[in-house]
Amino acid sequence: MTMISDKIAEHKGREHHISPIAEFIKQIIYGGNDGIVTTFAVVAGFAGAGASGIAEIGGIAVLLFGLANLFADGAAMGLGEFLSARSEQDLYHTVREKELYEIENNPEMERLEAIEMLQDRGFSLNHAEEMTNILENYPNHYADFMMAYEIQMADPNGENPILNGLATFVSFICFGIIPLLPYFLLEANNFTFQISVFATFFALTALGLLRYLVVRQNILRSVGETILVGGVCAIVAYIVGLAFS
Repeated sequence: MTMISDKIAEHKGREHHISPIAEFIKQIIYGGNDGIVTTFAVVAGFAGAGASGIAEIGGIAVLLFGLANLFADGAAMGLGEFLSARSEQDLYHTVREKELYEIENNPEMERLEAIEMLQDRGFSLNHAEEMTNILENYPNHYADFMMAYEIQMADPNGENPILNGLATFVSFICFGIIPLLPYFLLEANNFTFQISVFATFFALTALGLLRYLVVRQNILRSVGETILVGGVCAIVAYIVGLAFS
């Protein structure tokens, strides 16, 4: 029995290992894209208002507004992710408790629902009834089954709201600061803005490549979608700046 357990553990470690980046890929992509767009919006807003506007305001002001937005929005994003994950867990527990109550107090209706769902998924009537008979002996697993297939709610208990929020915040800051880097090194002018545009493109490309390296699904789509979504937001920011020129 020990040998079998060891083999199963080895198989899980080899075939089902998920890296920390993969575990938080949703938060990394979400936070990174928003961070890039948020800081570029500040730069593009000043640039869209006119080249002379940047020169008059100066790089210090661009950095001031950019960093203020970067850290304020990053904190808001991280805390928002934390609250969202906590709310999702609370809702799941509330609905699951109701499902357990129904299993205990209205077993016949739950049985009919379970058999119908299994048949809808290709089980024969006999097999659906057999599986339901087994589930009725294990109320917690029965509730998990009903949550997944009747309510269609994924179990969020494996997620850590604090780590989710932290991953969103760190990704927001790390990717979001890239469009501002040229203004740390150069005077604020049209040339610096052009470099910031390339830096933004580089940041979106890097984010897309990271997405591809994790999901391993079509590199052109992974990178292209990331650049397209971020690029549209950046263009909107520049157009808004033009409106005030």
